[in-house]
Amino acid sequence: MKILVTGATGYIGKRLIPLLLNDGHTIVCPVRDKKRVESYYKNQKNVTLIEADFLNEKTLNAIPKDIDAAYYLIHSMSNSAKEFHALEEKCAFNFKNFAEKSDVKQVIYLSGITNDTKLSKHLLSRKNVEKALASEKYALTTFKAGIIVGSGSSSFEIIRDIVEKLPAMIAPKWLNTKTQPLAIRDVLSFLHRSLAREELYNTSHDIFGPEVLTYKEMLLQFADVRKLKRYILTVPVMTPKLSSYWLYFVTSTSYKLASTLVNSMGVEVIGVKSNINTLLDVKPMSYKKAVKLAFRKIEQNSIVSSWKDSYVSSGKLKNYVHEFVNVPEYGCFKDFKKRKVKNREKALDKIWAIGGETGWYYGTFLWKIRGFVDQFFGGAGLRRGRRHPTELNAGDALDFWRVIYADKENGKLLLYAEMVLPGEAWLEFKVEDGTIYQTATFRPHGLAGRLYWYSVIPFHWFVFNGMINNINK
Repeated sequence: MKILVTGATGYIGKRLIPLLLNDGHTIVCPVRDKKRVESYYKNQKNVTLIEADFLNEKTLNAIPKDIDAAYYLIHSMSNSAKEFHALEEKCAFNFKNFAEKSDVKQVIYLSGITNDTKLSKHLLSRKNVEKALASEKYALTTFKAGIIVGSGSSSFEIIRDIVEKLPAMIAPKWLNTKTQPLAIRDVLSFLHRSLAREELYNTSHDIFGPEVLTYKEMLLQFADVRKLKRYILTVPVMTPKLSSYWLYFVTSTSYKLASTLVNSMGVEVIGVKSNINTLLDVKPMSYKKAVKLAFRKIEQNSIVSSWKDSYVSSGKLKNYVHEFVNVPEYGCFKDFKKRKVKNREKALDKIWAIGGETGWYYGTFLWKIRGFVDQFFGGAGLRRGRRHPTELNAGDALDFWRVIYADKENGKLLLYAEMVLPGEAWLEFKVEDGTIYQTATFRPHGLAGRLYWYSVIPFHWFVFNGMINNINK
């Protein structure tokens, strides 16, 4: 079958596509920025990347019409726009218009459980998208999931941050909200096995784990898996705004995402039972087992996708990494260093391992201070780390940087700063002709930008010298 997978760069899409390829299907992926994903799918012969944006209907003409089925995995939960629900509905209507003109027989949509009488804006938007996708020209199969548990998922990483950082905590009352967490493996099983199943055409099913747990119970069970003793006291006095700040400062989430999550976490996410588990032969695993399997993936350095690589984890970049590939020259300050390379392969290995747990090779405490300052002003700080200790692809998050270009074979890595700055910054590493070139570029915004650059020059001298020297050791 020829299958259209939207959201191919997202947390679910990156994990679903290999399952479909193993079945021998041909995959068509409409993406807003081909440069971001070309390296990820370059060795997949049956994957076609099409540059298209479902917010711009004209671009959808590039997508082939001979599609047999489609997965709708577009999700704007953390979009910086206040009216994200309007953008979600626009995407859905544009997708529907395209699908109705194509050969698509079935559309499979992953939504959220929406049974509570008082829904958050996020969950209400998910419900409206389902209505918008309904069509008489093709069959719609909808799966509604609650909290998804898996390595790299936002809920898993947020809970991990809270449990591992805080031995005791005074927490908001929404920790007593009930939910039914579902393992990412089970989510993928539902999505994968429902393809071309006619008995599921024009049906909607809640999918959920076997346990009803409060967020507090999830934290304590997570701590039990990690063999940590944790104490939690919930208080009713935290406003949604205070709760958002609490989540933002304790975890690696952005403030905008924290705010969205807090509004959703006050809603009970309890599914309605159906025969879907029997139909697709899926037996959802327990929460503790899902957590254990997630850590197995982490220990094996085999995390396929992470929510932190989404642009909304910082909010500074929007859609296109290639817009930042050409580093500006005019009106910029630069810190340029070069060294004769002692061992090209080892130098490149060090460059590709930079950041995260490895650190930045010199002045670690200065990098941490800069991270704290960034977080204080609402930035990502150093909390995001990196998805894999040695692999980098365009679009990946790397502490408070974003990977814009990564070509190890040709010896070039380009990073763009997502920290809070009075300007824009790039950091480039290049190894060629027996030399390592390291260039930090800063384009100031007005007087504040210029004052900022001059104030950090002394730190740059030590940090950037030490960094290139240690890379070349």
